[in-house]
Amino acid sequence: MSVFRESLTFFDQVGLFDVILPFLLIFTLVFGVLEKSRIFGTEKIGDKTLSRKNLNAMVAFVTGFFVVASAQLVALINGFVAQVALVLVILVMFMILVASFHKPSEDGFDLKDFGGKWLMWVVFVAVLLIFANNVGWLYPAWQYVTTYWDSSLMGTIVLFGIVVGFIAYVTNTPKPTDGKK
Repeated sequence: MSVFRESLTFFDQVGLFDVILPFLLIFTLVFGVLEKSRIFGTEKIGDKTLSRKNLNAMVAFVTGFFVVASAQLVALINGFVAQVALVLVILVMFMILVASFHKPSEDGFDLKDFGGKWLMWVVFVAVLLIFANNVGWLYPAWQYVTTYWDSSLMGTIVLFGIVVGFIAYVTNTPKPTDGKK
């Protein structure tokens, strides 16, 4: 076994992957959201208005400890973050392939002419499927669909889609135009 593999094994035995990293991730996310939203208010120090970092840090600290106290949540976070990172790697490799077919420009790589909106939705669906798989919802849903999938179910889904599409079309209000092109 290599020295690096042994050090990773040591970190795993110490609890780096099961305690420290999930705690730091949750603490950072909660603290960042609390700082940005200023839920606990602000305080004036001199001529500056600052968020209440002490309260934000305490809430983030306690939340991080509650999360690492649950082995199920830690396992969910570890699996979810690893799989989302894999989606990110796939997305970057995809963008490298797409960029290889584009002309070089001064602004760099741009997905506007490629259709970046649909790519955003694909990534969103992939992250939702990863979450559903890690929570354990994907397999029972797949079993249900493969067991009960028939023409009447397909007809119901198509009819529902047509009705929703019609309602969206009828209730859509066009954007006002100001005559400029």
